Amino acid sequence: MINLMIRNCKIYFRQKSTVFFSLLGVIIIIILYAVFLGDQFKNGFDVVEVDILMYSWVIAGIIAVTSITTTMGAFELFVEDRANHISKDFNASPLAPYKLVGSYILCAFIVGSLMSFVAFILGEIFLISQGATLLSLTSIINTIGLILLSSLMSSTMIFFIVSFFFSLSAMSTASTILGTLIGFLTGVYLPIGALPNYVQTIIKIFPNAHSAALFRQIFLVDPIKVSFNNLPIEYLNGFKESVGVIFKFGDFIFEPIHHILYMITVTIIFFILAVLNLSRTSTQK
Repeated sequence: MINLMIRNCKIYFRQKSTVFFSLLGVIIIIILYAVFLGDQFKNGFDVVEVDILMYSWVIAGIIAVTSITTTMGAFELFVEDRANHISKDFNASPLAPYKLVGSYILCAFIVGSLMSFVAFILGEIFLISQGATLLSLTSIINTIGLILLSSLMSSTMIFFIVSFFFSLSAMSTASTILGTLIGFLTGVYLPIGALPNYVQTIIKIFPNAHSAALFRQIFLVDPIKVSFNNLPIEYLNGFKESVGVIFKFGDFIFEPIHHILYMITVTIIFFILAVLNLSRTSTQK
């Protein structure tokens, strides 16, 4: 399994175009905020140091998006193996289906984690250049742990989706759709509070929106203290709910442990579903 994982990672990083298109969703978000959405965010919240507040919110969302778009790119090799019938050799080998799934997921996990770490470092450099303070050591450790969990969850989810694909054209279409929608599904393009209630519910169900909320809770700690100093607590709570720092279902408020448990549960469920689907399709092809 490990040897197959290493082979997958080597092929991924050798294909520069695949790496670029894996980051397409991130590039789209940066362009949208630079050209259109930044002013709308700042005009929507009349507080001090709103620029730092907005930049921190955007960087948190970008890291969450990176963990899923880059794992999608890593799984292009899986579909390519199928299209070229290389997967038949794997299926004929004594390698158990869960190990085969694990090799692709481990590669995507490594890719997603590395790319997210890069996004995190670049994001911190940008925030500091804009006058923000460096995250505390505890916050950095929490961010690293969250990147790992988010990348693992994204890997299992995306593998289950691509396990239904047998052609590169289908994979390309799915990647384009995901790269376009991911900003909406994680509440990054627009604050959640600006969307209809049914859309907010969809976002709160989408697993990666939970990792985005946790990243925001880490990155917005200091900016919130500055921007909402001496303002009523009701105004602060309204802001947190509006921009997706906290999730509420009725009177129930998601605490960090609830987000983490939800993400772990999603990871386990999609890994099992991916193994079952790969076992089913391998007997049919």
